[in-house]
Amino acid sequence: MTFAATGPIPSRTQYVLEAVKRAILTGRLMPGQALVETELAAQFGVSKTPVREALKTLAGTGLVVMSQYKGATVRMVDAQMAHEVYDVRLLLEPEALRRSIARGDGFDEAAGALRRAATADDAAERSLANREFHRALYLPCGNPLLGRMLDEVRDQAALVSAVAWAAQPSWEKEAAEHQEILRLALAGDADGAAGALHAHIAEFVRRAFPEPEGESR
Repeated sequence: MTFAATGPIPSRTQYVLEAVKRAILTGRLMPGQALVETELAAQFGVSKTPVREALKTLAGTGLVVMSQYKGATVRMVDAQMAHEVYDVRLLLEPEALRRSIARGDGFDEAAGALRRAATADDAAERSLANREFHRALYLPCGNPLLGRMLDEVRDQAALVSAVAWAAQPSWEKEAAEHQEILRLALAGDADGAAGALHAHIAEFVRRAFPEPEGESR
């Protein structure tokens, strides 16, 4: 797992960072695609410096790969990468949800994210709402470090999802699973909600990136 640098980011760098991140996570910039500093600088009307700093930050979050010879490229997604990222989610996210329920969170933000996903006009907005839903489940867990750890893999998980959805859209199935997870959470069923979330995460990566026989975890 990689970690982004901390500290304030200049506004131009932040602008480029958010624009490039959104393009990656919504599939407009594809895995393996070159990210040329001069082209991005011209596109955003900035110098190369904020572009370079934005790409370094994105490399820290695992969305971009920096190479001395190839420059910056969007990170490739394969089964190994997908399973590594989702292993972390499987270990941490259900427990974080269990703790959020124990703390009595009302999950208003999670419910709002589901409504936004259901009424989204395009795949990009639906994807962003999906990310917000999962974050709204784990963030109230009462352990800021646990929340930050899940935030660190959030972008990489979204990249995996973008690649999987492009090949095999599964929005309706996942929306129904989200509704069930939220129902159990609102009912105070911590074990049931955590179990449903675990199954939801595990099934997605298993369906999108099946492992060869004999290599299951």
